[in-house]
Amino acid sequence: MKFKLLLALSFWMLLAAVSCNKDDITFDAPSQQLRFSKDTVFCDTVYHQVRSETYVVKVYNNEDKDILIPRINLEKGAASLYKINVDGKAGIDFKDVPLRKKDSLYIFVEIAPEATGPEAIAEDKVLFTSPAGQQHVTLFSVVQDAEFFIKSSSNPNVIASNTVWDNTKAKIIYGDLTINPNIMLDIQQGTKVYFHKNSGMKVSSGATLNINGALNHEVILRGDRNDPYYDTIPKNWNSIRMETGSILNMAYARLFGGTRGLDMRQTNATISNSFIHTFQEYGIYAVGSTVNAKNLVMNNCGESCIGIFRGGNHNYTHATIANYSKTLGSFNRMGIFATNEWKNDAGQTEQGALQNLSIKNSIVYSDRDNAVNFEQTPGQQFEFLIQNSLLKYSSTSEAGFPFDSNVNVVQSIKNQDPQFVNYFTAKQNLRVKTASPARGKGNVATAGTVPFDIVNVSRTSNPTLGAYQ
Repeated sequence: MKFKLLLALSFWMLLAAVSCNKDDITFDAPSQQLRFSKDTVFCDTVYHQVRSETYVVKVYNNEDKDILIPRINLEKGAASLYKINVDGKAGIDFKDVPLRKKDSLYIFVEIAPEATGPEAIAEDKVLFTSPAGQQHVTLFSVVQDAEFFIKSSSNPNVIASNTVWDNTKAKIIYGDLTINPNIMLDIQQGTKVYFHKNSGMKVSSGATLNINGALNHEVILRGDRNDPYYDTIPKNWNSIRMETGSILNMAYARLFGGTRGLDMRQTNATISNSFIHTFQEYGIYAVGSTVNAKNLVMNNCGESCIGIFRGGNHNYTHATIANYSKTLGSFNRMGIFATNEWKNDAGQTEQGALQNLSIKNSIVYSDRDNAVNFEQTPGQQFEFLIQNSLLKYSSTSEAGFPFDSNVNVVQSIKNQDPQFVNYFTAKQNLRVKTASPARGKGNVATAGTVPFDIVNVSRTSNPTLGAYQ
């Protein structure tokens, strides 16, 4: 009984001491300006009625005293598109916010806007009012109107009739969107197509996908997280899956940030003036398919930029196929991998002839020892031609073919750095510098078949290897 009484008495004494200490804290008016972790919050591009991710601003009290910030509020008040949370409390206007000396508090920022047009700017300020003067943190975001394609138990998410997508609204896809057999989807210039996590597109047998971008008005296909960080990492969405007998026509497109880019099964694809980069596995994964590509730029793919399985027919002219990555540093990261074999979804090995792999006036390079790997199955046709191209090449055993004195390798260069302007994903610019060994090494007749480079510069004389003149 005495022990319980002593324990209770100790508890109340401790509580009294804490209460006394709390009451002893005095908060003064600020005499110095506050310091912020950032003066502007750039929210990612957001879509009509879709809440953004949460952004954080830290507010620091550099004074040697505890202060009360008289007021923190959104400048536009209740009319603001933004929502803020100050040190754990949601609202738009806060009075007498305490901040201990040499301490900080968190302000969390979100936006869930109403679109007023295809694309608009949403801007506001978080105001901090005190005797030391008024300060602010600017809030800024691009708001896009959007059309949603959401797969659910009641919505199979299919395109069942010939359809045209224009750039008046962004297209946001949740789950797989399927283009039904023998149906055509035309995506017009400037359209933005965003895929949510674990989402993708399936182009059924006999269906056609036309991606019709234009210079400076490219079609963008990417994950739906627009923060700059997500521009540089893969696996934000799945792939565009092309089923047997489907057709792809793709011009002036930028495709990036998924697990596989184009996942093709006995597909016919024509690609021009396009950029495919930052995929966990392959930018192009082609099984028994036909691909004709010109002015194609690729980079930053885990297994290989281009994976050719079970043969097929492939032509790459004035392509820049690079593979440099910090994010995917532990992967194989080849430029082109080609084999006559393929393991199907049931785990069975299928074989097919590589009728043609033509690489002309191109660059295939990486920071690995070898950027190409040809696995030629004995008894299977495997035809290739490397003409007027620059390759990163290690050895016959690594690449699968001899380079020197090979009738299939014509006027080509190995292991000379192409001198890209910037090959890392955040600022990648795969043009080559003035002193590059790729300058002036293209075959003129081949260049005549692709007379303008990816940015519409003439290359009919003194052609440079790759997609940029």
